[in-house]
Amino acid sequence: MTKQADVDPNLTIGQVAQAAGVNLQTVRYYQRRRLVPQPPKPASGYRRYGVDTIERIRFIKRVQGLGFRLDEIRELLALGGGRCDDVRRVAERQRALIATRITDLETMQQTLDALIDDCRQFHPPDRCPLIETLSRED
Repeated sequence: MTKQADVDPNLTIGQVAQAAGVNLQTVRYYQRRRLVPQPPKPASGYRRYGVDTIERIRFIKRVQGLGFRLDEIRELLALGGGRCDDVRRVAERQRALIATRITDLETMQQTLDALIDDCRQFHPPDRCPLIETLSRED
């Protein structure tokens, strides 16, 4: 992230959104979720943002792409340039969640493969074993 001294607070929210590759509503949403600070509104009317806001939004989008939820991203942002051990623990926790999701997805894939094979082998003209299986209460 950019140091406070490198911030040039002359950008409008629209310019920030465009530079960060998101829409205006995303910036506002991140502000409501307290992921991106909202500068005070001067008497002249328009809030002004610094380049650091663009970098922060890009960071949020990259981390979301890795599967982090917004509350986890807030935790990472709170750590800032914090201790590597703390950041590593958050990353390890996320990796464990991803490993669990992968296992779940592989199980789902195997189940669907079996259902598709059943459908190929036993395809009665008046019903679909795939739909019947998925509709059952277990």
